[in-house]
Amino acid sequence: MDAASVPRWRRRPRRRWLLAPTFIVTILMTPMSLSACSTLPYPQSPQYRDGAFRNPVSPRQPQGWGQTLRLIGRFLFDKPADATPSQPPPVLPLSRARLLAAADGSLFRFGHSTVLLKLDGGFWLTDPVFSERASPVQWAGPRRFHPPPIGIAELPPLRGVILSHDHYDHLDRAAVLALAGRTERFVTPLGVGDLLIEWGVDADKVVQLDWWDEVRLGGLRLAATPAQHFSGRRPFTENPTLWASWVIVSESEGLRLFFSGDSGYFDGFATIGERYGPFDITLLECGAYDASWSGVHMHPEQTLQAHLDLRGRWLLPIHNGTFDLALHGWTDPLERISALAGEHRVDLATPMFGQALAIRQPQAGPAWWQAPGRAGGPVSARTAPGTP
Repeated sequence: MDAASVPRWRRRPRRRWLLAPTFIVTILMTPMSLSACSTLPYPQSPQYRDGAFRNPVSPRQPQGWGQTLRLIGRFLFDKPADATPSQPPPVLPLSRARLLAAADGSLFRFGHSTVLLKLDGGFWLTDPVFSERASPVQWAGPRRFHPPPIGIAELPPLRGVILSHDHYDHLDRAAVLALAGRTERFVTPLGVGDLLIEWGVDADKVVQLDWWDEVRLGGLRLAATPAQHFSGRRPFTENPTLWASWVIVSESEGLRLFFSGDSGYFDGFATIGERYGPFDITLLECGAYDASWSGVHMHPEQTLQAHLDLRGRWLLPIHNGTFDLALHGWTDPLERISALAGEHRVDLATPMFGQALAIRQPQAGPAWWQAPGRAGGPVSARTAPGTP
């Protein structure tokens, strides 16, 4: 039997053995490929204790060399055959003219957790990642399944960039530097802004907030709210920067959005819902989950519960469809959250990458992640099978 006739799933283990040296070299190279990852201490923050930022309750996540090596082994040799798509996901190309012509209250998903919002006549970008790989180096690491719907050079000027934390799939140094000249403000949790300034971003453009702090910028009210996660851009650093979720309020348009960044499920979602809800739409992490790190990333069932805790109207699952960062099939997050939304009568928005979504009147969207011929109609509480 020649190589061409061997099914993809049969070839996969051998390919992973060949990738093992690259994976290990990447880990060893990481500390040498970065600028300093330590930030200034923030003793005034209730989240900063014993020289690091900390969660109120220590979450479940891999700890120590033993668990780390077992996790590396699972990634290299125990991933499902469908962890990556057989062909690139569909992307609707965008242009600057189209974005400028879009109505206020529009949303465009670019990939993973990168979302462009048009609010009060200005553009805001969450966790911009435009690089080919979510990695400290561009010759190895998780590679994109699809290109962004628009390049940074084509974007209109931005009122602000909203950052949730410092991990590579959320904080892309190349993107930040490319955006620095066309962005009025970078709004970050404590310490993340220090990294930006270290990289060369004008300090006057950087706003750093602790949990429950608020700032008004460009017609919006932004509040940094708690999340249950961790930080660090190299192995074995102990939470040098803070992580946060974000409440985004356009008072002139009467719109409220929640952006989760990364978080495990915790009782903070209910508290945020009580203080700031209800929300017109919740942009909630749903992807890259596993039982071994369930304290810092939500399973779809927890994503749905977080949406209910937040008192959200429409749920838009993010953190999926762009990078291979976990041990589940790449369509698993969207399949599971779609089924759960139908079961619990929750309105679910699943726009294609680059597709415009009206925040005030969202639409469910097609099941674009399914194979051609399987993708059906919209997935929502109103159209799911068995729902009246």
